Amino acid sequence: MLKTLARHIGEYKKASILTPVYTALEVLMEILIPFVTASIIDKGIEAGSMRKVLLYGGIMLLCAFLSLFFGVQAGRYAASASSGFAANLREAIYENIQTFSFSNIDKFSTAGLVTRMTTDVTNLQNAYQMLLRIAVRAPLMLLCSMLMCFFIHAKLSLIFLAATAALACILLWVMHRATPVFREVFARYDDLNAGVQENVSAIRVVKSFVREDYEKSKFSAATEKLYRLFVKAESILAVNNPVMMLVVYGCIIALSWFGAHYIVAGTLTTGNLTSMFSYVISMMMSLMMLSMIFVMLSMSTASANRIAEVLNEKADLTDPQAPVAEIADGSIDFDHVSFSYRAGSGEDVLHDIDLHIRSGETVGIIGGTGSGKSSLAALVSRLYDVTEGTVRVGGRDVREYRTEALRDQVAVVLQKNVLFSGTILENLRWGREDASEEECVEACRLACADEFIRRLPQQYDTWLEQGGSNVSGGQRQRLCIARALLKRPKILILDDSTSAVDTATDAKIKQAFAQEIPGTTKLIISQRISSIESADRILVLDNGRVDGFDTHENLLKTNRIYRQIYDAQMQSGGDFDHSEKEV
Repeated sequence: MLKTLARHIGEYKKASILTPVYTALEVLMEILIPFVTASIIDKGIEAGSMRKVLLYGGIMLLCAFLSLFFGVQAGRYAASASSGFAANLREAIYENIQTFSFSNIDKFSTAGLVTRMTTDVTNLQNAYQMLLRIAVRAPLMLLCSMLMCFFIHAKLSLIFLAATAALACILLWVMHRATPVFREVFARYDDLNAGVQENVSAIRVVKSFVREDYEKSKFSAATEKLYRLFVKAESILAVNNPVMMLVVYGCIIALSWFGAHYIVAGTLTTGNLTSMFSYVISMMMSLMMLSMIFVMLSMSTASANRIAEVLNEKADLTDPQAPVAEIADGSIDFDHVSFSYRAGSGEDVLHDIDLHIRSGETVGIIGGTGSGKSSLAALVSRLYDVTEGTVRVGGRDVREYRTEALRDQVAVVLQKNVLFSGTILENLRWGREDASEEECVEACRLACADEFIRRLPQQYDTWLEQGGSNVSGGQRQRLCIARALLKRPKILILDDSTSAVDTATDAKIKQAFAQEIPGTTKLIISQRISSIESADRILVLDNGRVDGFDTHENLLKTNRIYRQIYDAQMQSGGDFDHSEKEV
């Protein structure tokens, strides 16, 4: 874990080295001040020498000024190093997430990844800053103060040695008890964030079903659990301060008692006792700082493990050593393919799929919910790897291609249409970055999107909010289809991507595909028979198995499932056109 995190200090190594150097110099100056104070008392005030008072007073002022200067420098470099370290971690996490396959992403919840990049990284940033400054300052101050005390009076210094040993035991106990609790706290943070994300993204559904009170109670339960865990953790940490203050005041009383005896005996001067009081305060403050470090480490250890878990996650899908960059055509072959989302565990969602699709062919895919339609489509662009068998595109196993090249030629329009904040043109150019405005307009014409875009005040320069929330569902679908067409793919997969448009518009889109991109292989997943009945062939899936693969007419005669779906839709009046709200 430490090696994984340390790699991301990067260009901030210099600041990370200079911080403890300046901190050490700051401590050295502070350690000298009590020693100089003792000289002012013993050699100046008690000796009645004003010259010595001024001399040692000037030295003390110089030490104080240098201590201030070194402290400012240490703080500046510590802030730079810790903030830079946090920025590098966030970039590294985000960059690694971009390499993940869907199976990698399935291991982490979206809320968990967000928590890791925000709360966990912030905890690590604070811990790193403390380590650079306080973790250097506190032990060094403790050690130097102890040495100065032994230099002044060895026997009295045994008091501090005993106190330090006692406090060390208390701190180790606190660390041992608090760390597991904090680990659970951050896991609960993931659950809390997941609840918030789910509620906000589905707020329309919540309000439609008047489930606000239920969501509030669910959120309250999550916050209550987090509250109890924090109380438990803080209750353990609360032991630290009272014990610390007890030891500090005990040391001061013991030092006063025994120091007075040694002064009377003539083995200790008043100035030396005064400086020892300063050193004991410094030592106790150092121990308090160390306790803060241990508390922060208790919290940050859990965060560090969670961050390292993401950074060490390797993409399941990798390119071969000599990947193929060109796809010959849009033919698709499934050779006895079986697939499970968790290889080696869990039930297969696809069983022994054996089918062959010609380049340029239009294939409709239909089946009940959970029959494996979307899973089948995901294997074509290698969003997942098969568990058994082989998927070939253009005559080659998809695992032989460079992943980027394969996905560039397999355009997918998913069930959930995703648009990004930006203009319509900017969103369209996700399909091809260098596409001209004329090419974007042509793609929108094929997707029947140009007609509603022309009615918008700023047309193609219209700004889309995050997720395309300021356009209707059907408009989002058509924009996503246009974006996919701009890639000029050899294979186009429409995963129920015209469900929000009326059947007349759906028919226009299919007709445009047939006329304008006849050489592109088209896989059309739909629940509506009217959307796929004109396809060259139709694939019927049932519980992850091929139940039929033929033309519409033949399936009506030979396939029971297809006939049932057809009859159910015809008896209910079939599909009907509806006016969608244009924005």
